[in-house]
Amino acid sequence: MTGGDSFVSIHDRAYELAKTIQQSEEYQKYLEAKEKLSKDEKNAGMLQEFRRQQVEIQIAEMQGEDIDLNLEQLEKVYQILSLNPLINEFLTAEYRFARIIADIQKILGEALDLWIDIDYTKKNMN
Repeated sequence: MTGGDSFVSIHDRAYELAKTIQQSEEYQKYLEAKEKLSKDEKNAGMLQEFRRQQVEIQIAEMQGEDIDLNLEQLEKVYQILSLNPLINEFLTAEYRFARIIADIQKILGEALDLWIDIDYTKKNMN
């Protein structure tokens, strides 16, 4: 097998994995919940505003700002949103699907030893 054949095989397997993910129950439920939510402008807008606030807090945290009060407010908004059946269904489906993607990323990272070993780099610098 030449290098080019290996490249094609890797891509073929990646497409197989993508197709398997697309056919998964978690992905299908995510798509259904996303479709339902997208048809409800009010609820979709509330979730979009919540997500905007999340990003703002993350940026503030990266800039070293005190975010405790903002986090408390965001948590209260999340609790209210999660009481909404449509939004809760979407968030639950999104979470379950995201877990699959995170698991795949973790499996690949561990299998390919992609994580940087900080202790190792320190040892080599001495």
